[in-house]
Amino acid sequence: MYLYSLTLQRAGGVVCVTNGNFVGGKTQEIVVARGKTLDLLRPDEAGKLQTLLSVEVFGAIRSLAQFRLTGSQKDYVVVGSDSGRLVILEYSRERNLFHKVHQETFGKSGCRRIVPGQFLAVDPKGRAVMTAACEKQKLVYVLNRDAAARLTISSPLEAHKSHTITYSVVGVDCGFDNPVFAAIELDYSEADLDPTGQAAADAQKHLTFYELDLGLNHVSRKWSEPVDNGANLLVAVPGGGDGPSGVLICAENFVIYKNQGHPDVRAVIPRRADLPAERGVLVVSAATHRQKSMFFFLLQTEYGDIFKVTLEHEGDRVAELKIKYFDTIPITCSMCVLKTGFLFAASEFGNHALFQFQAIGEAEDAEASSATLMETEEGFQPVFFQPRGLKNLVRIDQIESLMCIMDMRVVNLFEEETPQVFTLCGRGPRSSLRILRPGLAINEMAVSQLPGTPSAVWTVKKNVNDEFDAYIVVSFVNATLVLSIGETIEEVSDSGFLDTTPSLSVSLLGDDSLMQVHPNGIRHIREDGRINEWKTPGKKTIVKVGSNRLQVVIALSGGELIYFEMDMTGQLMEVEKHEMPGDVACLDIAPVPEGRQRSRFLAVGSYDNTIRILSLDPDDCMPILSVQSVTSPPESLLLLEVQASTGGEDGADHPASVFLNAGLQNGVLFRTVVDMVTGQLSDTRSRFLGLRAPKLFSATVRGRQAMLCLSSRPWLGYIHQGHFLLTPLSYETLEYAASFSSDQCAEGVVAVAGEALRIFTIERLGETFNETVVPLRYTPRKFVLQPKRKHLVIIESDQGAFTAEERQAARKECLEAAGMGENGNAMENGGGDEEEKEDALSDEQYGYPKAESDKWVSCIRVLDPRTGNTTCLLELQENEAAFSVCTVNFHDKEYGTLLAVGTAKGLQFWPKRSLAAGFIHIYRFVEEGKSLELVHKTQVEGVPLALCQFQGRLLAGIGSVLRLYDLGKRRLLRKCENKLFPNTIVSIHTYRDRIYVGDIQEGDKFPDRFLC
Repeated sequence: MYLYSLTLQRAGGVVCVTNGNFVGGKTQEIVVARGKTLDLLRPDEAGKLQTLLSVEVFGAIRSLAQFRLTGSQKDYVVVGSDSGRLVILEYSRERNLFHKVHQETFGKSGCRRIVPGQFLAVDPKGRAVMTAACEKQKLVYVLNRDAAARLTISSPLEAHKSHTITYSVVGVDCGFDNPVFAAIELDYSEADLDPTGQAAADAQKHLTFYELDLGLNHVSRKWSEPVDNGANLLVAVPGGGDGPSGVLICAENFVIYKNQGHPDVRAVIPRRADLPAERGVLVVSAATHRQKSMFFFLLQTEYGDIFKVTLEHEGDRVAELKIKYFDTIPITCSMCVLKTGFLFAASEFGNHALFQFQAIGEAEDAEASSATLMETEEGFQPVFFQPRGLKNLVRIDQIESLMCIMDMRVVNLFEEETPQVFTLCGRGPRSSLRILRPGLAINEMAVSQLPGTPSAVWTVKKNVNDEFDAYIVVSFVNATLVLSIGETIEEVSDSGFLDTTPSLSVSLLGDDSLMQVHPNGIRHIREDGRINEWKTPGKKTIVKVGSNRLQVVIALSGGELIYFEMDMTGQLMEVEKHEMPGDVACLDIAPVPEGRQRSRFLAVGSYDNTIRILSLDPDDCMPILSVQSVTSPPESLLLLEVQASTGGEDGADHPASVFLNAGLQNGVLFRTVVDMVTGQLSDTRSRFLGLRAPKLFSATVRGRQAMLCLSSRPWLGYIHQGHFLLTPLSYETLEYAASFSSDQCAEGVVAVAGEALRIFTIERLGETFNETVVPLRYTPRKFVLQPKRKHLVIIESDQGAFTAEERQAARKECLEAAGMGENGNAMENGGGDEEEKEDALSDEQYGYPKAESDKWVSCIRVLDPRTGNTTCLLELQENEAAFSVCTVNFHDKEYGTLLAVGTAKGLQFWPKRSLAAGFIHIYRFVEEGKSLELVHKTQVEGVPLALCQFQGRLLAGIGSVLRLYDLGKRRLLRKCENKLFPNTIVSIHTYRDRIYVGDIQEGDKFPDRFLC
């Protein structure tokens, strides 16, 4: 099912969000819909968002809502999708999945205008749910429970009205009276019959209340009244003793309180001082914060400004509606306020954010509007404000998102093992070039040079109950270096370790002893400082070691195994010897199971391409239980205890399985299951990791055992949401590694590479890519690769914005005005903060100032992807905007590789598409490809949305015309064209002598190469 739409990385854009208590207890969770993915998120104690569950659905999620039955301890999730079904989900903590409680079919599949699923509204008491379509159809389901307290759902009750468009639906809080749903509707029946268009211009929106009579089991239109034609969003007002009930209507420039039998209470939405007069203010998302003693609303406008809306009321009569500026964050498609003091903002474009409240907007100096102050004799008085730095919110975490991807290339510019993915993302000042590399992101905490080239590294605690590691032990060719871990990492000489010989293994033995294994013996260091030595017999040396906390197995040269156990007195006692048929390549002992005295299994790898499992049972020690043939001699073995994939959230209720992992010399990781009773091997799997033989090490991730595989690149094998994942790390090649824990780094890794000791942590588990972000100025449209110097050429353009020079002048004025306002405070407080002054006008946070809708800004950028530096930035003048770009080599010409850019001047989309002129600019690369020089530009009759090189000439898609150009001295020379395309051409690709043309509506076409 998932192969139908399999993706490398899950979607980052969020469609809708709801919050509630889905797990049970007093926690608060967030359910996020990302197209075909449903995520359950929860902030941890540090305020970081953790994904409890991510599940794929076979469809597109369009709407979400939560409800709770009266007396219940947890919330349910209602999902509206393109399946033509209403689905109710319940989260099962034991199984860590969404359990489908009900699935009610009501219509055809697909996103259709008359099939419900676009809107969902729930009665606040959890008694009914309404699902509505964009047009005509509305269905109401009654929710109840049976004798066994299981959720039941009724057959759908129709509330249809033909020739009606729905804009928003919400459940009205009317206590325990009959459930009521409110909808903004527009009747277009007369407009359909009027060819002049006058009826459409006069069409009026209405606010309609639908009442569900629980006694008669019937839905009726209870009340309908005209509303502002700019109305686009409804917000339910608490009722039933907690508030006056009714709804807030968010319209263009206004917020209106409305209820049946109550006069309208209207207040104007404050607007930015630099906003053009013809631009209105629309609310795009809303969230309600509700407590027993108070409630307020947070409304965000299309410019990112959040306003706090409060109502002054006595009983069910509202006397005042106040709107106060709260904060400004990037524009969201949905917001939700958690009872734990967090605000989750699902951004429309770019990364999503989790904010924490540090105030609730009670400051008196914030600009405010109210119902009593808005109306004057001259009409409605606007209220102006200036965006400022965050005062009430502070961002504590974010979720990376590529929304929306404008263009993409997969190319290996950095000559790494795997190619990089270059994407153009975002919009306006939040635009960026993101370089994606497969693998988990690494946070490098420390790098220290060592006096030589180390061969191995370990970390060890002094006591089994210690929370953090005490020593880092580094082995060299002829010495061992011991470093103590504290506030700083320092060399020590009184640890008891032998520093004149290389080490093969260092570990904690028993509860409080240390063990060092070197080629000539075993050094057992007791807690009181006593040292016991075991020497190798004759001239044999130790070549391989495997150990856990209570058992040690060493392999001597020649293939002899010696098994040691720790007895009750803490002494390391020799138990058994065993002769292998040849030299031992590697070995490992499984960890001691909880509540047991020893592990039962020993894995031994030999150079004859076999791996043997031996028993360590005291009654029958060292017999071979099973043999596994592999394709290459094993280099490293690791017996890893992993929780079953069906485990719950914490996996504690499910038994663990032991997996044998083997790194083979041909670069393959071999993985198989070890039977806990018989020691037999089954379910073998393999994966190629790199050109070097993988070395395997145990690590700790989220409190569970994980596996580090060091090949030509490092890999991490770990459990994520009940599944084992093997993911590369985006880091350089490492030689040896060990887990690392200190008070500054609870779960880290210490590794050696070359002559350096590195300490790092692994971030964003579960992600497929890690990214490098290069900010851009405007919305990126397309980019090309300069073939010789490997530079990127990016075209950017925005509508309704100012140029960089105009913005700089406006910012200077704002800073001067802000500085004058802050100087008085600075004198009182003893100083000012220049950094805060800069942050207060951050373009990424607050967006660019808005200009007239017919004004365009655009630039052409040459960027070095290795450094992220811009080597050339050309701002287009005279209201031109760039829409297409390509590199072209004209045959028999002296310039070499040229750059062609398609632009439009004075482009408008409303009331109809028009432009002053279109152009194709030809640039040549200068200064070794770091800069551009204009050769000439050619005027065309339409917008050149697609350009492509073809056989030494330039193909251009200009409107619905495909045209071939050659290079002239002063302009491009038209050679031939094809006017038979029915729609605007948006893409052109070529392969040898074939041309592939994609238009804006009907798909791809393959014109003959002879265009004339």
